[in-house]
Amino acid sequence: MEKMKKMEASPDLMETANEDGVTVLKRSRKGGFKTMPFIIANEAFEKVASYGLTPNMILYLMRDYHLGVTTGSNILFYWSAATNFLPIVGAFLSDFCLGRFLTIALGCIFSLLGMVLLWLTAMIPGARPPSCDQFTESCKSATFGQMAFLISAFMLMSVGAGGVRPCSMAFGADQLINKKEGQNSERLMESFFSWYYAAASVAVVIAFTGIVYIQDHLGWKIGFGIPAILMFISALSFFLASSIYVKEKANRSLFTGIAQAASAAYKNRKLPLPPRNAHVLYHHKDSETVAPTDKLRFLNKGCTIRNPEQDLAPDGSASNPWKLCTAGQVEDLKALIKVIPIWSTGLLMSINISQVSFPLLQANSMNRHVTSGFEIPAGSFGMFTIISLTIWVALYDRVIIPLASKIRGKRVQLNTKQRMGIGIFLSTMAMAVSAIVEGVRRRKAIEQGFMNDAKAVVNMSALWLVPQHCINGLAEAFNAIGQMEFYYSEFPRSMSSIATSLFGLGLAAANLLASAILSSVDKYTSRGGKVSWVSSNINKGHYDYYYWVLAGISFVNFIYFIVCSWAYGPCADDMLKVGHIHHQTDSKKQELPKVGNGDTQNGLKEQELSKLVKGDEYGGSKEPELPKLGNGIKDEKKVLEEGEDELLKTKKA
Repeated sequence: MEKMKKMEASPDLMETANEDGVTVLKRSRKGGFKTMPFIIANEAFEKVASYGLTPNMILYLMRDYHLGVTTGSNILFYWSAATNFLPIVGAFLSDFCLGRFLTIALGCIFSLLGMVLLWLTAMIPGARPPSCDQFTESCKSATFGQMAFLISAFMLMSVGAGGVRPCSMAFGADQLINKKEGQNSERLMESFFSWYYAAASVAVVIAFTGIVYIQDHLGWKIGFGIPAILMFISALSFFLASSIYVKEKANRSLFTGIAQAASAAYKNRKLPLPPRNAHVLYHHKDSETVAPTDKLRFLNKGCTIRNPEQDLAPDGSASNPWKLCTAGQVEDLKALIKVIPIWSTGLLMSINISQVSFPLLQANSMNRHVTSGFEIPAGSFGMFTIISLTIWVALYDRVIIPLASKIRGKRVQLNTKQRMGIGIFLSTMAMAVSAIVEGVRRRKAIEQGFMNDAKAVVNMSALWLVPQHCINGLAEAFNAIGQMEFYYSEFPRSMSSIATSLFGLGLAAANLLASAILSSVDKYTSRGGKVSWVSSNINKGHYDYYYWVLAGISFVNFIYFIVCSWAYGPCADDMLKVGHIHHQTDSKKQELPKVGNGDTQNGLKEQELSKLVKGDEYGGSKEPELPKLGNGIKDEKKVLEEGEDELLKTKKA
């Protein structure tokens, strides 16, 4: 009689053992490409709903909640920080205990609840302060209960984003990984990623145009109601396919391994530094990392076996992984620590890009008409950032790099650190352009008599704001994409999920720093009864001075990046270039003569040269050991010298 059980590694496989002991694997009908429309629809509708709320939110806080621009911007900074940080928590919970399906499901529910609460603030008059008195121009502040209601909506949406965003793509990949059928697997995965990114891009465009337009022309009740309906459709589309999803079980998270390495290093801090001896260093049998590198050696204490009888269980595993970690975990922690200085340089660029409130107020006070019958919504100017980013990415790979390579006669490509540096420099230029344009706009507003009228429309085209948005888009194309590639290339493959987490953590930290900078500028410039540079009255304030402050700090950050880049040394893509150069040089020379016993297969191959160049620094778990050449020579320098001497003798002969 057949006994069936689900395999833990692949929930869509059924293991069948018959009476003869023959094991047969059968596939269930779960997963596959039929689940993709539900997952992609869930992500697309969630993005339209959530991204459509952010562009005009500062206007809602200032007009309906009577908040100043500094207070309102700080609330939005905190909201954005939570939205960017909580996906890291969601990814950890998904891997550690909840699983991706349950994490996304909870995220959808929380997001829907948050959007419904936000919609209710517009629908229920008592949920927000009463309108300002038009005769006395006095406005009542929001009560504690009203603000708590609003903040609760923001927090629920952030928690929801923390569940949906880190797991959606990986959950879709789970459906295909367990359904691979020969050569079709790569095609299916590529098709899924293409549709996923296309749907996400279209969703953001619709959010920045359609939702913003509805809010401007139909009001907040409909403008907040439609995102809530879209979020309901998003959740519904996800739950409809619940019965056909492959639901992987949660397993240990990589975050746990890194935390264990830090804990073990701290608890063993009083031990002497361990020798490079595999007998006293703990590692898994099948691990490539047998001994840690010499960089940041104090962390090597975390994998030092003090007492084998106490530290190791009978099966050879660590009895307490928080006191003894593997050499591989130590190297993962080192890789993370090593990129932190480079990571920190991207914070200020993220601060510059996160300045959405002030450009919105600028656009709102300028002539936004393209034709006599159509004007661009103030909240839609952020689309120029996305458009410039998209166009540049397409041109860079398809036109600019091939053309430059053709002109120079060799492969031309900017490495990841160069692109990150260019992005930081462009971000500095974007702030300088923003300051210049705002200075001109403010001067025109004063000349036209609008000093005390913040709602007046200045006779100046809002299209003057397009250059700063386009430069910001280019900055993001260089730096943000360069950052992601940098993390993926520098980290071991096992740490690939950390790359996305680091980027999200950077955005969260940048929003908190942006709030601190804004509050400081408001505090110190309003001393002695002076009008703050970031006054709610855009014509009385000096937003141009605020932009110049950001430009100055960005320039200092650019210098800091150059120092960090120099200190970091060559990155992985530089190593690939060196290997390519060695390969080209070797191909032009004659073949090196046989050395030692004459076995040419033991010669210095390109892979061995690559290991010599990289050494321990880029993922090598052990010191690169050259193959013994006949008589056991290991000095690559000596081998090359002998080879060149023999080559000269051959030429002379």
